[in-house]
Amino acid sequence: MAVETHLNPVLPVNQQIYRILRQDIVHCLIPPGTPLSEKEVSVRFDVSRQPVREAFIKLAENGLIQIRPQRGSYVNKISMTQVRNGCFVRQAIECAVARRAATLITDGQRYQLEQNLHQQRIAIDHKQLDDFFQLDDEFHQKLALIADCQLAWDTVENIKATIDRVRYMSLDHVSPPEKLLRQHQAIFDALAKRDVEGVDRAMTAHLEEIGETVQLIRQENSDWFSEE
Repeated sequence: MAVETHLNPVLPVNQQIYRILRQDIVHCLIPPGTPLSEKEVSVRFDVSRQPVREAFIKLAENGLIQIRPQRGSYVNKISMTQVRNGCFVRQAIECAVARRAATLITDGQRYQLEQNLHQQRIAIDHKQLDDFFQLDDEFHQKLALIADCQLAWDTVENIKATIDRVRYMSLDHVSPPEKLLRQHQAIFDALAKRDVEGVDRAMTAHLEEIGETVQLIRQENSDWFSEE
Protein backbone atom coordinates (compact mmCIF):
# COMPACT_ATOMS: atom_id res chain seq x y z
CA MET A 1 0.00 0.00 0.00
CA ALA A 2 2.94 2.32 0.63
CA VAL A 3 4.13 2.32 -3.00
CA GLU A 4 3.61 5.82 -4.37
CA THR A 5 1.16 6.14 -7.23
CA HIS A 6 1.34 9.26 -9.40
CA LEU A 7 -1.87 11.13 -10.20
CA ASN A 8 -2.87 13.34 -13.11
CA PRO A 9 -2.55 16.93 -11.82
CA VAL A 10 -5.38 18.24 -14.03
CA LEU A 11 -8.03 15.81 -12.75
CA PRO A 12 -9.83 15.81 -9.37
CA VAL A 13 -7.56 14.04 -6.90
CA ASN A 14 -10.30 12.42 -4.82
CA GLN A 15 -11.94 10.89 -7.91
CA GLN A 16 -8.63 9.45 -9.13
CA ILE A 17 -7.87 7.92 -5.73
CA TYR A 18 -11.39 6.48 -5.59
CA ARG A 19 -11.10 4.84 -9.00
CA ILE A 20 -7.64 3.39 -8.32
CA LEU A 21 -8.67 1.98 -4.94
CA ARG A 22 -11.94 0.70 -6.41
CA GLN A 23 -10.01 -1.18 -9.09
CA ASP A 24 -7.57 -2.57 -6.52
CA ILE A 25 -10.48 -3.83 -4.40
CA VAL A 26 -12.47 -5.20 -7.35
CA HIS A 27 -9.39 -7.03 -8.63
CA CYS A 28 -8.77 -8.33 -5.10
CA LEU A 29 -5.33 -6.73 -5.00
CA ILE A 30 -6.67 -5.41 -1.69
CA PRO A 31 -8.53 -8.52 -0.41
CA PRO A 32 -11.75 -8.51 1.64
CA GLY A 33 -11.08 -7.83 5.31
CA THR A 34 -7.93 -5.78 4.69
CA PRO A 35 -7.55 -2.70 6.95
CA LEU A 36 -7.29 0.62 5.07
CA SER A 37 -5.28 3.47 6.54
CA GLU A 38 -5.90 7.07 5.46
CA LYS A 39 -2.29 7.81 6.35
CA GLU A 40 -0.87 4.97 4.25
CA VAL A 41 -3.06 5.84 1.27
CA SER A 42 -2.11 9.53 1.51
CA VAL A 43 1.57 8.49 1.47
CA ARG A 44 0.96 6.20 -1.51
CA PHE A 45 -0.54 9.05 -3.53
CA ASP A 46 1.57 11.82 -1.96
CA VAL A 47 -1.52 13.87 -1.03
CA SER A 48 -3.19 15.22 2.08
CA ARG A 49 -5.74 13.12 3.95
CA GLN A 50 -8.75 15.14 2.77
CA PRO A 51 -9.03 13.71 -0.78
CA VAL A 52 -8.31 10.25 0.65
CA ARG A 53 -11.14 10.69 3.15
CA GLU A 54 -13.47 11.76 0.31
CA ALA A 55 -12.46 8.69 -1.72
CA PHE A 56 -13.12 6.46 1.29
CA ILE A 57 -16.62 7.93 1.67
CA LYS A 58 -17.39 7.15 -1.99
CA LEU A 59 -16.06 3.60 -1.58
CA ALA A 60 -18.25 3.19 1.50
CA GLU A 61 -21.30 4.42 -0.43
CA ASN A 62 -20.58 1.73 -3.04
CA GLY A 63 -20.45 -0.91 -0.31
CA LEU A 64 -16.77 -1.69 -0.82
CA ILE A 65 -15.38 -0.52 2.51
CA GLN A 66 -16.56 0.04 6.08
CA ILE A 67 -15.58 3.26 7.85
CA ARG A 68 -15.54 3.04 11.63
CA PRO A 69 -14.80 6.36 13.38
CA GLN A 70 -11.88 6.04 15.79
CA ARG A 71 -11.47 2.38 14.79
CA GLY A 72 -10.24 2.67 11.22
CA SER A 73 -11.53 1.41 7.88
CA TYR A 74 -11.39 -1.96 6.19
CA VAL A 75 -12.45 -3.64 2.94
CA ASN A 76 -15.86 -5.25 3.25
CA LYS A 77 -16.40 -8.91 2.61
CA ILE A 78 -18.49 -9.59 -0.48
CA SER A 79 -22.12 -9.33 0.59
CA MET A 80 -24.36 -11.98 -0.92
CA THR A 81 -27.36 -9.73 -0.28
CA GLN A 82 -25.72 -6.87 -2.17
CA VAL A 83 -24.81 -9.16 -5.04
CA ARG A 84 -28.38 -10.47 -5.33
CA ASN A 85 -29.95 -7.01 -5.06
CA GLY A 86 -27.41 -5.48 -7.41
CA CYS A 87 -28.03 -8.17 -10.03
CA PHE A 88 -31.78 -7.59 -9.78
CA VAL A 89 -31.52 -3.83 -10.25
CA ARG A 90 -28.89 -4.07 -12.95
CA GLN A 91 -30.98 -6.52 -14.96
CA ALA A 92 -34.06 -4.30 -14.72
CA ILE A 93 -32.14 -1.26 -15.96
CA GLU A 94 -29.97 -2.87 -18.62
CA CYS A 95 -32.74 -4.89 -20.21
CA ALA A 96 -34.76 -1.68 -20.55
CA VAL A 97 -31.69 0.03 -22.01
CA ALA A 98 -31.14 -2.77 -24.52
CA ARG A 99 -34.76 -2.71 -25.66
CA ARG A 100 -34.63 1.03 -26.27
CA ALA A 101 -31.23 0.77 -27.96
CA ALA A 102 -32.67 -1.75 -30.41
CA THR A 103 -35.11 0.89 -31.63
CA LEU A 104 -32.57 3.74 -31.85
CA ILE A 105 -29.27 2.21 -33.00
CA THR A 106 -27.62 3.77 -36.06
CA ASP A 107 -25.15 2.32 -38.55
CA GLY A 108 -22.36 4.30 -36.92
CA GLN A 109 -23.22 2.95 -33.50
CA ARG A 110 -23.35 -0.62 -34.84
CA TYR A 111 -19.83 -0.08 -36.18
CA GLN A 112 -18.64 1.18 -32.76
CA LEU A 113 -20.04 -1.92 -31.07
CA GLU A 114 -18.41 -4.15 -33.68
CA GLN A 115 -15.07 -2.47 -32.96
CA ASN A 116 -15.56 -3.07 -29.25
CA LEU A 117 -16.30 -6.75 -29.86
CA HIS A 118 -13.20 -6.97 -32.05
CA GLN A 119 -11.09 -5.48 -29.25
CA GLN A 120 -12.63 -7.98 -26.81
CA ARG A 121 -11.49 -10.78 -29.12
CA ILE A 122 -7.95 -9.39 -29.20
CA ALA A 123 -7.88 -9.09 -25.40
CA ILE A 124 -9.01 -12.72 -25.08
CA ASP A 125 -6.46 -13.97 -27.60
CA HIS A 126 -3.69 -12.18 -25.68
CA LYS A 127 -5.06 -13.33 -22.30
CA GLN A 128 -5.42 -9.70 -21.15
CA LEU A 129 -8.13 -10.09 -18.50
CA ASP A 130 -7.92 -6.50 -17.25
CA ASP A 131 -8.40 -5.17 -20.78
CA PHE A 132 -11.32 -7.50 -21.37
CA PHE A 133 -12.92 -6.44 -18.09
CA GLN A 134 -12.72 -2.79 -19.18
CA LEU A 135 -14.03 -3.52 -22.67
CA ASP A 136 -16.94 -5.45 -21.17
CA ASP A 137 -17.95 -2.34 -19.22
CA GLU A 138 -17.49 -0.15 -22.29
CA PHE A 139 -19.81 -2.42 -24.28
CA HIS A 140 -22.58 -1.95 -21.72
CA GLN A 141 -21.92 1.78 -21.44
CA LYS A 142 -22.20 2.16 -25.22
CA LEU A 143 -25.65 0.57 -25.08
CA ALA A 144 -26.76 3.24 -22.60
CA LEU A 145 -25.43 5.95 -24.91
CA ILE A 146 -27.24 4.40 -27.87
CA ALA A 147 -30.41 4.40 -25.77
CA ASP A 148 -29.69 8.09 -25.05
CA CYS A 149 -29.66 7.49 -21.29
CA GLN A 150 -26.24 8.00 -19.72
CA LEU A 151 -28.04 8.18 -16.36
CA ALA A 152 -28.85 4.47 -16.72
CA TRP A 153 -25.16 3.60 -16.92
CA ASP A 154 -24.25 6.02 -14.11
CA THR A 155 -26.82 4.27 -11.92
CA VAL A 156 -25.57 0.81 -12.84
CA GLU A 157 -21.96 1.83 -12.23
CA ASN A 158 -22.83 3.06 -8.74
CA ILE A 159 -24.50 -0.21 -7.71
CA LYS A 160 -22.29 -2.79 -9.38
CA ALA A 161 -19.06 -2.45 -7.39
CA THR A 162 -19.79 -5.56 -5.31
CA ILE A 163 -20.93 -7.45 -8.42
CA ASP A 164 -17.70 -6.48 -10.17
CA ARG A 165 -15.63 -8.24 -7.53
CA VAL A 166 -17.40 -11.51 -8.31
CA ARG A 167 -17.21 -10.83 -12.06
CA TYR A 168 -13.47 -10.35 -11.95
CA MET A 169 -12.88 -13.39 -9.75
CA SER A 170 -14.85 -15.55 -12.18
CA LEU A 171 -13.09 -14.49 -15.38
CA ASP A 172 -10.24 -16.98 -15.38
CA HIS A 173 -12.31 -20.15 -15.06
CA VAL A 174 -15.97 -19.88 -13.96
CA SER A 175 -17.21 -17.36 -16.55
CA PRO A 176 -14.36 -17.30 -19.09
CA PRO A 177 -14.18 -14.28 -21.40
CA GLU A 178 -14.83 -16.50 -24.42
CA LYS A 179 -18.28 -17.34 -23.05
CA LEU A 180 -19.02 -13.71 -22.21
CA LEU A 181 -17.96 -12.60 -25.69
CA ARG A 182 -20.45 -15.06 -27.22
CA GLN A 183 -23.16 -13.50 -25.04
CA HIS A 184 -22.12 -10.00 -26.13
CA GLN A 185 -22.25 -11.15 -29.74
CA ALA A 186 -25.80 -12.44 -29.24
CA ILE A 187 -26.82 -9.06 -27.83
CA PHE A 188 -25.19 -7.30 -30.79
CA ASP A 189 -26.83 -9.59 -33.35
CA ALA A 190 -30.28 -8.82 -31.91
CA LEU A 191 -29.50 -5.09 -31.84
CA ALA A 192 -28.35 -5.15 -35.46
CA LYS A 193 -31.69 -6.68 -36.45
CA ARG A 194 -33.59 -4.21 -34.23
CA ASP A 195 -35.07 -7.28 -32.53
CA VAL A 196 -36.43 -5.82 -29.29
CA GLU A 197 -37.57 -9.13 -27.81
CA GLY A 198 -34.43 -10.91 -28.94
CA VAL A 199 -32.13 -8.35 -27.36
CA ASP A 200 -34.10 -8.56 -24.13
CA ARG A 201 -33.63 -12.35 -24.03
CA ALA A 202 -29.93 -12.06 -24.87
CA MET A 203 -29.28 -9.41 -22.22
CA THR A 204 -31.24 -11.36 -19.59
CA ALA A 205 -29.21 -14.51 -20.28
CA HIS A 206 -25.98 -12.51 -20.10
CA LEU A 207 -26.76 -10.79 -16.79
CA GLU A 208 -28.03 -13.99 -15.19
CA GLU A 209 -24.53 -15.40 -15.64
CA ILE A 210 -23.29 -13.67 -12.48
CA GLY A 211 -26.04 -15.23 -10.37
CA GLU A 212 -25.06 -18.67 -11.60
CA THR A 213 -21.34 -18.17 -10.90
CA VAL A 214 -21.39 -16.46 -7.51
CA GLN A 215 -22.04 -19.70 -5.62
CA LEU A 216 -19.06 -21.39 -7.26
CA ILE A 217 -16.81 -18.44 -6.48
CA ARG A 218 -18.05 -18.43 -2.91
CA GLN A 219 -17.17 -22.11 -2.46
CA GLU A 220 -13.61 -21.35 -3.57
CA ASN A 221 -13.19 -18.25 -1.38
CA SER A 222 -15.64 -18.67 1.51
CA ASP A 223 -13.68 -16.37 3.84
CA TRP A 224 -14.25 -13.46 1.47
CA PHE A 225 -18.06 -13.63 1.55
CA SER A 226 -20.81 -12.73 4.01
CA GLU A 227 -24.58 -13.31 4.00
CA GLU A 228 -25.31 -9.71 4.98
